[in-house]
Amino acid sequence: MNVFQQKGSQSPNSAVPVQDSTNIAIQGNVQIEDDRTGMSIETLKRAFADNLFYLLGKDESNATLRDYYNALAYTIRDRLLHRFVKTGRTYYEENVKVVSYFSAEFLMGRHLGNNLVNLGIYDKVRQVVAESGLDLEELIEQEPDPGLGNGGLGRLAACFLDSLASLEMPAIGYGIRYEFGIFHQALRDGWQAEIPDNWLLFGNPWEIARPEDSVEVKLGGHTETYHDDKGNYRVCWISDRSVKAIPYDTPVPGYKTNTVNSLRLWKAEASEEFNFEAFNAGNYDRAVEEKMSSETISKVLYPNDNTPQGRELRLAQQYFFVSASLQDLIRIHLHLYPSLDNFYERSAIQLNDTHPAVAVAELMRLLIDEHGMDWDQAWDITQKTLAYTNHTLMPEALERWSVKLFGKMLPRHLEIIYEINHRFLEDVKTWFPDDEDLLGKLSIIEEGGEKQVRMANLACIGSHAINGVAALHTELLKKDTLKAFAQLWPEKFFNKTNGVTPRRWILLSNPLLSQLVTEKIGDGWLKDLDQMRSIEKYTDDPEFCRRWREIKQQNKANLAAYIKKTRNIDVNINSIFDVQVKRIHEYKRQHLAVLHIIHLYNRIKKNPSVEIVPRTFIFGGKAAPGYFMAKLIIKLVNSVAEVVNKDPDVRGRLKVVFLPNFSVSLGQKIYPAADLSEQVSTAGKEASGTGNMKFAMNGALTIGTLDGANIEIREEAGAENFFLFGLTAEEVYQMKAEGYEPREYYENNQPLKEVLDRIAKGYFSHGDTRLFQPIIDSLLYDDPYMLLADFQAYIDCQEAVSQAYQDQAKWTHMSILNSARMGKFSSDRTINEYCKEIWDLQPVQIDIEAYNQTGAAIRANT
Repeated sequence: MNVFQQKGSQSPNSAVPVQDSTNIAIQGNVQIEDDRTGMSIETLKRAFADNLFYLLGKDESNATLRDYYNALAYTIRDRLLHRFVKTGRTYYEENVKVVSYFSAEFLMGRHLGNNLVNLGIYDKVRQVVAESGLDLEELIEQEPDPGLGNGGLGRLAACFLDSLASLEMPAIGYGIRYEFGIFHQALRDGWQAEIPDNWLLFGNPWEIARPEDSVEVKLGGHTETYHDDKGNYRVCWISDRSVKAIPYDTPVPGYKTNTVNSLRLWKAEASEEFNFEAFNAGNYDRAVEEKMSSETISKVLYPNDNTPQGRELRLAQQYFFVSASLQDLIRIHLHLYPSLDNFYERSAIQLNDTHPAVAVAELMRLLIDEHGMDWDQAWDITQKTLAYTNHTLMPEALERWSVKLFGKMLPRHLEIIYEINHRFLEDVKTWFPDDEDLLGKLSIIEEGGEKQVRMANLACIGSHAINGVAALHTELLKKDTLKAFAQLWPEKFFNKTNGVTPRRWILLSNPLLSQLVTEKIGDGWLKDLDQMRSIEKYTDDPEFCRRWREIKQQNKANLAAYIKKTRNIDVNINSIFDVQVKRIHEYKRQHLAVLHIIHLYNRIKKNPSVEIVPRTFIFGGKAAPGYFMAKLIIKLVNSVAEVVNKDPDVRGRLKVVFLPNFSVSLGQKIYPAADLSEQVSTAGKEASGTGNMKFAMNGALTIGTLDGANIEIREEAGAENFFLFGLTAEEVYQMKAEGYEPREYYENNQPLKEVLDRIAKGYFSHGDTRLFQPIIDSLLYDDPYMLLADFQAYIDCQEAVSQAYQDQAKWTHMSILNSARMGKFSSDRTINEYCKEIWDLQPVQIDIEAYNQTGAAIRANT
């Protein structure tokens, strides 16, 4: 059921009206609106009908729900394009500095609902759709989640684009237009099944193809040296193939602003679409061979890199979008300026993790080889332009490419990297003449059995700023992962704790809560989330607390209905909704929650009448296709669910649900309904997390370790409003250094022993004792993520959760304070810090002229 149509519910814009008169012309006493940009009910209805008929060639007799969705999407896109074109023109005419956000992922979520919210016309459009005999929520459900990202990295990029536009900051996102997302996750006999995510099957009404801005991206081949007409030593890259990069622009509107920035995504196509000579010779496969090979580059998000071909494709993808984007920025710059000498003054580029780190070498190549710049000037511009965000503390997650592969794919770039490395290490020798070990740590090239190009080192050396994404993460980067660079350049290091946009994650996802807050404190909190602290004074207001609880119950009822519809599992909305939704990984410790479930189950089996506070355990998240242990954890969750959910002794006190294909749109259903947010990663392993912020903003309480942004969430919410357990990062390091023996915990903790034994004996695998043996062996003989060491503390903390939930007045008080105190975790705050401290970026106001019929005609400059 549509949450906006529940009794007493409101749409996301019900309490935040936006007046827009820019699309109305006054002639005499008659108001005239442009059908493309007008915002009145009648104009929107007319445009909706016209787009169905003239753009899609359909009418009511043969239109499907998807047709109606597309017609509505084009109607809303028209209203964005007015602002989109003016935004681009303003940036161009005022020669402003623009930040370019380079990211392999942009997990945008559905566009329609978000764009309605940011334009301030959700209510109007709901009325338009209703008067047309349709339901807006049904139309929103027709839109697939764009398959442009997988997890927190991509969703962070999307939140940042929203905040940049909402803060009126000049920006563009650059990435890849993947034809297929990472995969659509289904469940088959409890196992993850990967199905192609063909999100573009029915087209994408939000994007605009720009083939006129296509660029060529070269790959492979060799290099040749020569001297130019001035006698300068030069290098020419002779590639053995090239790919055409075609840009597609998606408008990204700000909230209650005229700014509409662009997300520019590149599609790969063959430089030569069709080999007519081969076709005429009867070689039909060869006629399209180049086309098929080239298009593979933008075919799938994160191809499995367990094979040489997969690794080659991954590197090609990264270079493809980086090269295309840099060529695009240089083209735009040279339209405005006679040279690239001031490139860094007009362009800031943020590298979102190491995927785009090859930008260091590519920008150098373009400046030196293509534009004739000398090395020193090119290096100065490169360093002043680029900045690098690190997203991981795990050494194995820092990208490395074999020198052999790199030389095969990008021979000129390998030469440039060797030159960068040589010059850099010569400087280091001068600065630290007696420290040979330091050279090995700082070198871009990792020596050993097979030489590797260390992309994080390249990014650190080639950037003027390096940042972590949570306070602890940044400190651990400086102390461990990037210690040598932090010692060398402490002034380069910044912390930029992640944030999320409150427009999507509260206003759009939780309209009932948004309405309640706006009624009490106004709507300013949507652009200044610190204003949410004003609701703290209502924690002792019985009526406010009653409504707060009712809203949570309604959100839980909506999620329960979804669970019933999609998984055919009945859940008790009066139970604790205990939720863990995120990418499946051993360090995130979804299996620690499973051990807790089995512990509770064991208590029931020993004494069926034991008092246990009812719980519904909800899991969601994808495992990488080649990550066996993560996929086995999913199977374990579902196998435990199969037993627990059917056991009559349990009597509904425990339910276990795995919701497949976790996505942005599914997250919008889950976060508002959660009572308890599971943030239980091993301390020192999670960079930041953003799901933790979304849960807390929507009133969930957190059970978690001192890891990532959990630390700062606890500081903001108050220690008394956070369920803390587990080892600290320092204690983890110390225990491992002293020789951690996980089996000792198993032998000395009877409840833990009973949990692991029940799994090992095949109780959850129909007697198959081998199925989950890899998990048991990992925990007993290695346990790299310290589950057994943290087990008892986790169980004790969960008991405290149960006790607190039974006092609903106390729980509500804690819930309100969690929401009220999350202002720090708005992505607006994060972006403001980037703009001031790293990018040196200023806001630019976009002014929209009122609609004028006489000015609506084309006046071409020919």
